[in-house]
Amino acid sequence: MKLADLPTPCLVLDQTILNRNIRVMATALSRLNVPLRPHMKTAKSIDVARLVLAGQPGGITVSTLAEAEYFIGHGITDILYAVGITPQKLERVCKLNAEGAKIIVITDDADMADLIAAQPAPPRTLIEIDSGEERGGVLPDSDMLLELAARLGTAVAGVMTHAGHSYAGRGAREIARIAEAERAAVTRAAERLREGEYTVDIVSAGSSPTARHAENLAGVTEIRAGVYMFGDLFQAEIETHGTDAIAVTVLTSVIGRRPGRILVDAGGLALSKDRSTASAPHDYGFGLALDIAGQRTMGRAIVDKAYQEHGIIELDPNVPVDLPIGAKLRIAPNHTCMTAAAHDRYFVTDGDQEVVAIWHRVNGW
Repeated sequence: MKLADLPTPCLVLDQTILNRNIRVMATALSRLNVPLRPHMKTAKSIDVARLVLAGQPGGITVSTLAEAEYFIGHGITDILYAVGITPQKLERVCKLNAEGAKIIVITDDADMADLIAAQPAPPRTLIEIDSGEERGGVLPDSDMLLELAARLGTAVAGVMTHAGHSYAGRGAREIARIAEAERAAVTRAAERLREGEYTVDIVSAGSSPTARHAENLAGVTEIRAGVYMFGDLFQAEIETHGTDAIAVTVLTSVIGRRPGRILVDAGGLALSKDRSTASAPHDYGFGLALDIAGQRTMGRAIVDKAYQEHGIIELDPNVPVDLPIGAKLRIAPNHTCMTAAAHDRYFVTDGDQEVVAIWHRVNGW
């Protein structure tokens, strides 16, 4: 089966690029002697997880309990659920752990700390640290850090942080500075807990940009990164990787033609409406159009508008394009996590247009 035979829209995953991205990140972290706990929130696929975990200790990160249950069903039990835990979800975690899983949870809330500690078998818990993003977590020098530890008691397993603000960085040097601030915050929190005689086995940090460009990870016991596996236009813009590292694209068909533009059957659901590159040096609209081979032979042809099931591609006036109705092309996404969310499988290629496998993914919460 070839790409030209596939129904559209659908996700295409180039395994050659994926494997290269995995090697590049593994090399970057091995130089700093820190293991990877890969974040599977982007891929949501056991087939991808197996590739990433080759040579790694075996633990993963997830963002939903649906992901956790899916990966447990495929034999991966060491899981960090990296979203603040709630009472109802805590019940699900405790049930899964009682059945043999080893799910670690996170919190920055005093009431939840009490509820975790009150469980007959409390899950290992990481205190979330705010290292600059101001989304969640407590400051490393705050009184709340020690209060949370006191409430959790023996459930404390360490600390974690996520430098999501690294996405606002522009260039490797700036992101390296953010990575150092991330490291300093989470290791400072760990130091304070150890001074209070709490056990700190896990000091968890990471985002794809900071994992890629960190120059020092002393004191960090694991790095969490995920989007780097697939890459996207925004990550290329902030220099996490090059544009040749985008492994996932959306295959789409031409359904209409007008002077200077074409209409395709990939809209907001197939592509997402993420506009992250709008604030980057190059604005790619809702995605960059490529030919069916994944090459930039169409110049700067971008998805200018995205309706639910329709996308309008404004063609590059300097690059003649004559595609008939039904012709297929591919779109590189702004934010691959969002783009993949509505799809249930990957059509896997190995550097060409031949489909060599179909890998399913888990969705929902």
